[in-house]
Amino acid sequence: MLVGLSLVIASGCICNNYLDRGIDQKMARTRNRALVTGIIGVRNALLFAAICGTLGTVILVLYTNLLTAGLAAFGWVAYVIIYGIAKRRSVHGTVIGSISGAIPPVVGYLAASGRLDLGALLLFIIMVSWQMPHFYAIAMYRRADYAAANIPVLPLHSGIRATKIQILAYILAFIVTSAALTIFGYAGYIYLGVSLIIGGYWLWHGLQGYRPADEATDNRWARKMFGISLLVILLWAAAIAVDSFIH
Repeated sequence: MLVGLSLVIASGCICNNYLDRGIDQKMARTRNRALVTGIIGVRNALLFAAICGTLGTVILVLYTNLLTAGLAAFGWVAYVIIYGIAKRRSVHGTVIGSISGAIPPVVGYLAASGRLDLGALLLFIIMVSWQMPHFYAIAMYRRADYAAANIPVLPLHSGIRATKIQILAYILAFIVTSAALTIFGYAGYIYLGVSLIIGGYWLWHGLQGYRPADEATDNRWARKMFGISLLVILLWAAAIAVDSFIH
């Protein structure tokens, strides 16, 4: 599952880089990507993407189950095509992108269980809830990049305050749905304790963003929130693994 899914994700990333090379050229954080600079040719990139996608799908079909392979394929389509179109036209592109980003944990769940149930749904919602503050933080401190590329992210469309409100709302959703894994019997109390601590820590730092601030302060806050989001998802995943091992 890990090998097959990794190859499918690699294919999606390459195709995304191909479709976004015009946008990437205008953004400081992406202008040095291989397809923008020409280090890798378009033909070779697309060939490699096709090989990765095909091989990954075949591995998932042969060694997991059709439902797992189908969901991975849906994630590819959602990321490359649906998100690829939406992010250029709608402020809701980030939400749409979070759908494909939430697929991999569910693919792993399906590979192990062979079924879609409440556990799979909770994993999906948790990952969507985590991604939104993560990406909104990036959009805040990189908003000049997105403005240059004419990408309608929330900080540009609705302002910084609206973005901060959305960040807090999604952090709260992350805390509640993470706790639901224990409430519905999918994880134990060790996991619950860790998830509440890290979620509360993330929320506390999120609330610091409501102090009066200038642009530079907001950017520092957003960068810190981005960094904390990485720590949160790492500890959250580790808590599931440790809790499962103990029980």
